[in-house]
Amino acid sequence: MQFGLDRFLQDPALRAPLKGQRVALLAHPASVTRELTHALDALAALPDVTLSAAFGPQHGLRGDKQDNMVESPDYLDPTLGIPVFSLYGEVRRPTDAMMASFDVLLVDLQDLGCRIYTFITTLLYVLEAAAEHGKEVWVLDRPNPAGRPVEGLTLLPGWESFVGAGPMPMRHGLTLGELGRWFIDHYRLDVDYRVIEMEGYDPAAGPGFGWPLGERAWINPSPNAPNLSMARAYAGTVMLEGTTLSEGRGTTRPLELFGAPDIDGRRVIDTMRSLAPQWLNGCRLRDIWFQPTFHKHVGLLNNGVQIHVEDPSYDHAAFKPWRVQALGFKAIRKLYPDYDLWRDFPYEYVFDRLAIDVINGGSGLREWVDDSEAAPGDLDAITTPDEAAWEEVRRPYLIY
Repeated sequence: MQFGLDRFLQDPALRAPLKGQRVALLAHPASVTRELTHALDALAALPDVTLSAAFGPQHGLRGDKQDNMVESPDYLDPTLGIPVFSLYGEVRRPTDAMMASFDVLLVDLQDLGCRIYTFITTLLYVLEAAAEHGKEVWVLDRPNPAGRPVEGLTLLPGWESFVGAGPMPMRHGLTLGELGRWFIDHYRLDVDYRVIEMEGYDPAAGPGFGWPLGERAWINPSPNAPNLSMARAYAGTVMLEGTTLSEGRGTTRPLELFGAPDIDGRRVIDTMRSLAPQWLNGCRLRDIWFQPTFHKHVGLLNNGVQIHVEDPSYDHAAFKPWRVQALGFKAIRKLYPDYDLWRDFPYEYVFDRLAIDVINGGSGLREWVDDSEAAPGDLDAITTPDEAAWEEVRRPYLIY
């Protein structure tokens, strides 16, 4: 499989339109070549590309910031002498001065295929700014490690945020290049946009389902995205950020597990199986004990559940991470009706709504969990139509 960056570096014809243009790069730590050279360094080595600036999204160009709402400053690259602008610092959207620093922006970001992952919102923001300022945007495409499956409720009007770039389900099933095409059409942006496509990308082919297992190293696109298992589970486990449960930050398997000092993992799993065994297809659950070294419940012994999607029993088409995690919440609510589940704190700069609702782009998931009379079929009834509709909406934007 050839990623967009590698094709761009190897084929001078792809770069020819950039002659005489000032080029900027939007990238993060996973923006590397097959040989693990960072995109910024690789582009700087090209004699026919004039680098004038670089941009870093959340967690920084080099990935130095650990948690959410920890900002990165602007700085001058000490080797290249070009400005590196933060799009997760004093601003989320590029300023006029930032936009004046280049003619063409290359975007090389490894996404996780989840609406809440802020890199896709940053893509939207730079597309909007490019349309306003008459700049070009090129996406050097990369695989969606979560593949093509679609899952979750569609973000509702009025719920847009930095973790909700538009009306799509939690698991969108597009590559970044494809998503940019949808953004441009949906928001009616007049922008010169192109995708440097991958070669050999087949999201239907196992065992990686689009991710080149055994061919490419996994580089964390954000500090708590350490492996393919996390990427597969993330469209569900990201909801833990809106709860008092630990999502495993401060352990070696973040966002593949959940727990707390005051729950019984085995009872939670048993209850999940009794409520909706059909939602647990494609993965395996295991009760675990863990002690986070930082973040929620730091230093305390937690009991909980790990979601396993890395062994031969994994079924890519059957696995429903959003429903698995929703079922975990439902089981906890059934076992502990008064459990203080929902975390009340500012989430990605939204101060007036519960974090779990910001994450889901509406209150539907939380209300289903909290309604003691609501059954799994009730959540399916409101979610399945959203998923089917998105399958049709995204169809014209598929490249691969």
